[in-house]
Amino acid sequence: MEAFLDIETSFQGEITVLGIYRADGKIIQLVGKEITRANLLASLERIVTIYTYNGSRFDLPIIREKLGIDLDEYFATYDLMYDCWRKNLFGGLKKVEEILGIERHLKDVNGWTAMELWEQFEKEDNREALQVLLEYNREDIINLPILMRKLGRKGGE
Repeated sequence: MEAFLDIETSFQGEITVLGIYRADGKIIQLVGKEITRANLLASLERIVTIYTYNGSRFDLPIIREKLGIDLDEYFATYDLMYDCWRKNLFGGLKKVEEILGIERHLKDVNGWTAMELWEQFEKEDNREALQVLLEYNREDIINLPILMRKLGRKGGE
């Protein structure tokens, strides 16, 4: 089974949200102290392949550093960013989505905003900021299989 993974981080480099969209339709979002090695592995039970966007350079190294687990050792991992590059689609995920016409509700939220939202949640217990952050992460992970199909890769169902 496949899964699509994306993390959000704080200004200090800590993982704040770890989102997983499983091919069985289940969305898992670990937040703050829920982000542990055990919870991550439990969330990836029965997964064979993990897809990311820029995950080989961002998500996976941070998970390795912060949680002490190298997902490349346990799963086949595939970074869709390189497929985009082969098709002359450059930029971050949001830019590529825009080029390919993949819809996103939170158009004004980006990685920097995600860090600001986490800070608002942490410092002010701003639950609305956390909900926006979770929706942003959710859009990232549910758009990855759409991107995969638009790139002509099999799977992503």
